[in-house]
Amino acid sequence: MTMVQTTPVWRWEANRITAVTALALLPALAMAVAERGGAMIGPVALALGVWAVWAGMFARLRGQPLAWDMIVPALVFVLMLPGAVPLWQQGVALSFGLVLGGLIFGARGRGFVNPAVVALAFLLFSFPGATAGQPGLGVAIGAGLGGAVLLLLGLISGRVVLGFGLGLAALMALQPAPDWAALTSATLALGLVFLIADPVAAACTNVGRWVYGGLAGALVAVLGAGAAGVGALAPVVFAALLASVFAALIDQMVIAANVRYRKGRQHHG
Repeated sequence: MTMVQTTPVWRWEANRITAVTALALLPALAMAVAERGGAMIGPVALALGVWAVWAGMFARLRGQPLAWDMIVPALVFVLMLPGAVPLWQQGVALSFGLVLGGLIFGARGRGFVNPAVVALAFLLFSFPGATAGQPGLGVAIGAGLGGAVLLLLGLISGRVVLGFGLGLAALMALQPAPDWAALTSATLALGLVFLIADPVAAACTNVGRWVYGGLAGALVAVLGAGAAGVGALAPVVFAALLASVFAALIDQMVIAANVRYRKGRQHHG
């Protein structure tokens, strides 16, 4: 009998996705450390500690391995934090986001919104006195490099990214005095790559990804039309939150339209 050797099939399982996404985040994180220096030590240490406590607790309760995938949203939360937010507020907001945005659903992919989005939205709602802070251009470049890696590896969708750009540009063009310089904002770059383009929160169908990305971009333009601007934290976070809520509905509508189209072709054929 002839023995047939098979080559193992490469699979993007959860830990590999987490590792690659964390590596893609490193350039932005390194630039933030270079810009802010020792001020990053407390927030990063706190974020890792909050992740370890909650992930460890849920792993013990469920008898499952530690959820490593929550490290990435914890670090994204730190990078996008408004300036001068007290550590206790950071801890409360991140705890809320990690638990209700991720851990409570179980493994990666079972939730519908990025935990960092939940944490940042909670922070903006609950502590409105937090002063806004913008990471520098270096962080934006780092986020762009990380996004390029994720695009090349297929871990984020080019349709979402392009749809976002089209939706944002179209709505900004309709404004009387659009601030095109805000498109270089580090907050906008981080939000697009690590929040809006997150495959867990985004639409899954090809057409749905275009619609979802366009919706997110349009929401950023609308929410940022005031004094804050499209590069501010609040428009990006709430656009990501609203778009992710509608992602499943967008997919359902695309699938239903496709089914009707196929039935129509069979009927006329």
